[in-house]
Amino acid sequence: MRCPYCGNDDTQVKDSRPSEDGSSIRRRRFCPACGNRFTTFERVQLKELVVLKTDGRRVPFDRDKMAKSIRIACRKRPVDDERIERVVNGIQRRLEMETEAEIPSRRIGEMVMEALRGVDEVAYVRFASVYQNFSEAKDFGAFLSDLEKP
Repeated sequence: MRCPYCGNDDTQVKDSRPSEDGSSIRRRRFCPACGNRFTTFERVQLKELVVLKTDGRRVPFDRDKMAKSIRIACRKRPVDDERIERVVNGIQRRLEMETEAEIPSRRIGEMVMEALRGVDEVAYVRFASVYQNFSEAKDFGAFLSDLEKP
């Protein structure tokens, strides 16, 4: 594994342990060239996923992009990183289990919203405001009134 700090190809694994849900292996690494430490994760990938964007483009599924958007929605909320990781892993597994390798971006957004609703309602509303492109305060009001309905 290449060191992200100095680019050295010869790094050493100092500690390996499975994640809490067992879906990945977390490795703490050390670079003897610069002395820095960093963490890597090893995950199983069942199949190559392609995201079908609304404009017709096809791009490779980017797990890190989805995780970043979920982390932004959960910022300053009582949601720990381990919970976010479980949400991301769950969504990725569900996507990999679908019969089609091409997944519409709208489907991924719906899955994220569904997951966030069960994790934290504020994070859910934050994600929805970006995903559904709220442009005015009344958009929030309409969304929140739908949220309060049983």
